[in-house]
Amino acid sequence: MIISRTPLRVSFAGGGTDLYDYYKTGHGTVVSSAFKKYVYVTVNKRFDDDIRISYSKTEIVDSVDKVEHGLVREAMKKVGIRNGLEITTIADIPSRGTGLGSSSAITVGLLNALYAFKGYRASPKKLAEEACEIEIDKLGEPIGKQDQYIAAYGGMQQIRFNADETVTVDPVICPPKTKRDIENHLMLFYTGKTRKASDILSRQKKRTVTNIQTLDKMRDQAERLFLDLTSLQVDKLGAALREGWELKKSLAQGITDDAIDGLYKKALSAGAVGGKITGAGGGGFLVLFVPPESHWAVRNALTGLRGLEFKIEPQGSKIIYVGDDY
Repeated sequence: MIISRTPLRVSFAGGGTDLYDYYKTGHGTVVSSAFKKYVYVTVNKRFDDDIRISYSKTEIVDSVDKVEHGLVREAMKKVGIRNGLEITTIADIPSRGTGLGSSSAITVGLLNALYAFKGYRASPKKLAEEACEIEIDKLGEPIGKQDQYIAAYGGMQQIRFNADETVTVDPVICPPKTKRDIENHLMLFYTGKTRKASDILSRQKKRTVTNIQTLDKMRDQAERLFLDLTSLQVDKLGAALREGWELKKSLAQGITDDAIDGLYKKALSAGAVGGKITGAGGGGFLVLFVPPESHWAVRNALTGLRGLEFKIEPQGSKIIYVGDDY
């Protein structure tokens, strides 16, 4: 048995500039952080040649081509495993529609576990590139590339997407105290709403030409935030979240609604400096930058919403268990 553990993520700035329709004109940039909530993938050899997959449903088939779960099917084909496996996926957070990059974390974790099953250690670069290939090229998802890269690399990173399809990953280098300050200022709250990111992103892609100036501002803001964080200016993150959210809301219909706007206004009134809905928008988690002395007031203002602790995860997808009889 092989078990991989892959972190979820919170994007701080630049989300949307990792879509090909935008970065093909120059480059896109995001600043994103993995955090200590995970997707786990187990891969175990079966006695027979069937494939058993357990997620929100269970599949038992005799050929990889019959697997309904697209990510599993394409990951197995990519690695070159056709049958005789049992695969299970488990997530700390609901695996779809929460804006924490869970689908891409599953893809990266699947590839990592399957390669390890074959006795091969895949690099973060390989995992990210092949996860993008599976999700975007093979399955046709209208998504960007930041989730795959942060899941593979972990940590807090500036990720640049170039027109020639190369990707540069640069860590936010800062002392432990600065990372603790970031952790102590960020609060996550589950809105109770989930949504299909591809619906919002499809609308956003169609408006790329219209949104080009807004996306330029979002990319430039991400690059400024990277410099701010590496120069230890943690307070700049609050303003970046606030300004980025105002820009993001204009990209497509469905990114926000009256309920989300109401929650955000309550948080600001209680002392939050800035915030945003994670991922494509429309639901999922509300991330807020809040001075520690205002945490109680914000929790009280958002009574009824489940909170989630934010702790930076320095590592990307990793193999955490290899069975004794492997």
